[in-house]
Parts: sequence; structure tokens; C-alpha cells
Amino acid sequence: MNPTDYSALDETLEAMDAMGPDLSNGFSNHAPMAIEAMCAVGRGDAVMPWFERYRHSLTPRRARVARLTDESWRVALGDQRRTEDWFEFFRNELEEHAWQSVLDTWAARLAPGLMAAATHGVIRTGHATRALAVEETPARRRELADGLAYWAAEYLPLPASRHAVARVKPSQAIARVQMIPLEIRRSNSGAFTDALAQLDSFPPFNETLDAVDSSGDAGAFLSDLTATFARVFLANAHDVYTTIAFVHAVTGPSALRPLIPYLRDKTVHDALAYAWQTAAAMYATFGTRTDLSRFGETKVESKDELIDRAIVCGDEHAIKFTEVCLREHALKPDPAFLAAAAHAIQMLSAT
Repeated sequence: MNPTDYSALDETLEAMDAMGPDLSNGFSNHAPMAIEAMCAVGRGDAVMPWFERYRHSLTPRRARVARLTDESWRVALGDQRRTEDWFEFFRNELEEHAWQSVLDTWAARLAPGLMAAATHGVIRTGHATRALAVEETPARRRELADGLAYWAAEYLPLPASRHAVARVKPSQAIARVQMIPLEIRRSNSGAFTDALAQLDSFPPFNETLDAVDSSGDAGAFLSDLTATFARVFLANAHDVYTTIAFVHAVTGPSALRPLIPYLRDKTVHDALAYAWQTAAAMYATFGTRTDLSRFGETKVESKDELIDRAIVCGDEHAIKFTEVCLREHALKPDPAFLAAAAHAIQMLSAT
């Protein structure tokens, strides 16, 4: 594997300065996230060829609506029209304060809406944070502003009734998550957030947030959470739509890992609970299979082989998911991570 080199990230972030969070097809702009992932695994050499193919689908930034202030920001949470207002707000915050301080303050405020843009807000923030931790550059600070702005503008809290927290791990609590019955489930083929709206009228999901104990070791909780949903992915990713849905049940929670060193303990534990709730929401909405124990182990010659396969595939989700699976596997080895990455590459290669 090549040494980590983030120069390609800075170059492409400068090229995307005028570009917004959307693609021409209405989906999220994944370029900053996928490119940072390639740099993180030492494949900066693959960035420019990939970016040249991807950039034709980028769209300009949205128009501004009105200036946000410390007094007015609450009314703009979850207002998708206000992405650029939020960007200006966070760019000013990051000029006046250390990025670590801004991240700590706003991760606490935004954690309940972690499902924002099907978790792309927190994912983009996580990639930006990891890049900033390597080196501070103006482009990376701007990218953090973009990530936080996307999270805030797309802020999406999930239904929850608060009660006593259960003293179990995600791997134990997953068996208690009820899926929306197929006979009343709407056809899931459009935007993920539209499908997730069904949870508002599905009372069993209200108990999900407090079904786990996130008060202990944050790293261990996150390892258990991502390994659990790698298994959920393997059991339930049976076409391109469900593959992309369940990719985010792993990459969304894992995006918190780069943030953890800069957050207060309470913020960390609250955010981890919301990450569990967010992943469980994907399972309740899109899941069909509850047996998470059966999957074939994947023979991988090396990490580089899996990375090469993801880059050849070219799909942004395959690239990001492979990087996350390899990172989580390195922290706490689990064959489900390697199998999940290989399955995602196979499923998404057809696209």
C-alpha cells in the first residue's frame, strides 16, 4: 500500500469549490468522501482518473435564502433550502474558532438528526474531520463547513420514546428490532428518506433508541455496532437498492470514529446511541432477513487486492464502504467486514 498522500484531496476540493451537495440526478455528491477514502488507503494515484469521470454529474451550489445567526439557526434545522446559508454560517464559525471546538459544539446539536440525507451529512463530516486531523488546509476547513452544513440542512430526527436504557450491546439488541411488515410496507424504490418516513407511523420503532447501552467504551461500542450491521448487510443486501441502503448502516455510524477524539464524553455517548438508532432504522425499513449468522468468508490475498477491486468497480459507495470495512476490521478483526466489502463490490460493479 502506498504512503498516505492527501494532495489529491486538496486539489479536487479546490476544483469543487463552487459545487454543491447534489448531483444532477438528485443524489448526494459523494466526491469529497470517496476521494478522501482513496487518499486514506494510499491510493491518491486513482483520484484524478476517478474524479474526471465523476465531475460531469456535479451541480452548482444552491442559492442562499437568508443569513443565519446564533439566534436564528434553530428554525433552519432540516430546511433543505438553507444549505448555503448553513455553509456560510459554518465557514464564519471556522474562521473565528478552532475547528475542533466548532465540531464539538455542533456534533452535540446535530446528533439527534444523524439520519440527515441518509447519513451523508455525518459521513461527509467524518471524512473532512479525518483529513483535517492529518493537516489543516483552507480547502479542508471549507469541506468541514460543507459537511456540517449538509448535516444541518438535511437534519432528520427519527421517532423515539425515551425510557430506561437497556444494558446490552448492538449485537444483542438487533434481535429486538422489529421490521415494518411486508404487507404494510410501501414499495421502497425512491429516496431512502421517503421510505424511512414510514417509521413515523410504526410504533414499535419508538423503543429503538434506548435499546442499547452506549455509556461504556466508545470504540468497543462502535466496533460492535459496525460488525453487527456488516452482518445485516450480508443478510439483506440483495440488489443495488438494498446494497446502497445497508452500506450506510455501516458507513454512517463509522463516520463518528474520526470525530470521537474531539467530542465531550456526553456528546460521544449520545451520538453513538443515535448512530445505533439510525442503522436500526435502515434494518426496520429495508430489512427482510433476521438470520445474521450465515455468510461465506471471503478469501482476500491482501488489503490492496480488495482496494484495487473497489477502485476498478468505480462506484463511490463501493470505495467508501471498502475503506470503512478495512478500517473497522483492522481495529477489531471480523470476517464479516471483508465479506461485506467483497459483496458490495460485486453488487455495485453492475452499475
